[in-house]
Amino acid sequence: MSGAACGERDPGLQPERTRLAWRRTTLSVTVAAVLGVRTSLHEGPSAAGVVACALCSALWLGFLLLAHRRIRALATAARPAALPPRHATAVALCTVALAGCAAALVL
Repeated sequence: MSGAACGERDPGLQPERTRLAWRRTTLSVTVAAVLGVRTSLHEGPSAAGVVACALCSALWLGFLLLAHRRIRALATAARPAALPPRHATAVALCTVALAGCAAALVL
C-alpha cells in the first residue's frame, strides 16, 4: 500500500507557499505602517499625529507577532496545526484597523 492509501497526507510545497505568503503579507503590512507613520508626522509632530503613529505602530506589532508565530509553526512542523480562529480574527482585525488608519490619514 502506498502512503496516500494509508491516509497519510503529502503536503508537498503547500506549507512553504503558505509561509512565503505570510512573509509577503508581513512586508506589505510593514510598508503600510511605515507610510502611515510618515504621513502622520509629515507636517511635524502634533497630538493627533502622535496618536495615529502610536496606533499604527501597535497594530503593526500585533500583526507581526501573530504572523511570526504562524511562520514559525509552518517551518517547524511537518504537518502544521490549523490557524486558531482567535488568531485569524486578530490578524484580520489588525489588517482592517491598519487600513482604516491609513484611510483616515489620507482623507
